[in-house]
Amino acid sequence: MSGSQLWDDVDFYFTSHLSPDDESLQATLRESEANELPHANVTANQGKLLQLLAQIQDARHILEIGTLGGYSTIWLARALPADGRLISLEYSARHAEVAVRNIARAGLEKIVEVRVGPALESLPKLADENPAPFDLVFIDADKANNPHYVEWALRLTRTGSLIIVDNVVRGGRVVDAESAEPDVVGTRAAIELIAAHPRLTGTAIQTVGSKGYDGFALARVLD
Repeated sequence: MSGSQLWDDVDFYFTSHLSPDDESLQATLRESEANELPHANVTANQGKLLQLLAQIQDARHILEIGTLGGYSTIWLARALPADGRLISLEYSARHAEVAVRNIARAGLEKIVEVRVGPALESLPKLADENPAPFDLVFIDADKANNPHYVEWALRLTRTGSLIIVDNVVRGGRVVDAESAEPDVVGTRAAIELIAAHPRLTGTAIQTVGSKGYDGFALARVLD
């Protein structure tokens, strides 16, 4: 059995027992596929991890940077209380339209708001609203801007908040200090920012599974 097939089988075993997709999540994936959205959504077991982290945080306010079809959005929003709030920022209007339909189908439209436009334009506008601090920030957008997203996450969170940065391994390319590829440069800059910032403590984990070889960084905001 090849390594990738084994990864798929293990993912299927864990997912089928611990984080099975329900009809709303399955419909979200079908709708995303039908609208030819990129195959970049988190896996079901990763979605369940996000949900558990939000629940451990007792999160009431969540910020997501990168909505795509709303799959991870649904996992996260299900961790919120009825009066919670999730704001998701999506660059593509077409992707946002798909996500809004998926979120409504899941019955979460009252607590989820999708804002359209470049995140680095949406974030200053959000900050100007002086929102309640976000308890968890999930960053899963264009990787070149990861360090900027982490900096904005710091401005919009509180002591004890979690910041999660997805797709940090880049198939192992993250170790290439000479790379000029924007995704690698941005990811390395985000990791080094987390390492050096006095208000952050964090780690990064490599993962394998049905989406291949990748990983995520997890940081906690300090005083």
